[in-house]
Amino acid sequence: MDRRGRDGWVEVICGPMFSGKSEELIRRVTRSKIARIPVQVFKPAVDNRYADAEVVSHSELKVEATPVADALGLLRSIDDYTRVIGIDEGQFFDDGLVEVVDNLATRGCR
Repeated sequence: MDRRGRDGWVEVICGPMFSGKSEELIRRVTRSKIARIPVQVFKPAVDNRYADAEVVSHSELKVEATPVADALGLLRSIDDYTRVIGIDEGQFFDDGLVEVVDNLATRGCR
């Protein structure tokens, strides 16, 4: 697939519990950071199982994350220069997340 266009896109990491979804998210955002692509990671504020301001995998990999209450809070927290947005535990967000993610992809974000 050719991704050199100006449009962004949505990548979904799905699977059952303990299948490595958060670990894969951490891997992808870390690769973007290494490539010096502006990245922000978000998590639902209600998910404080391992840390308040980090996404943590079961294998104890970690990445800094901003806790947000809802999809609108997530959208308002994104910096203008950010190109890659990681969202952990999407199922804990409200239904507005779909519209927010679609809007971000239209703006050229991944």
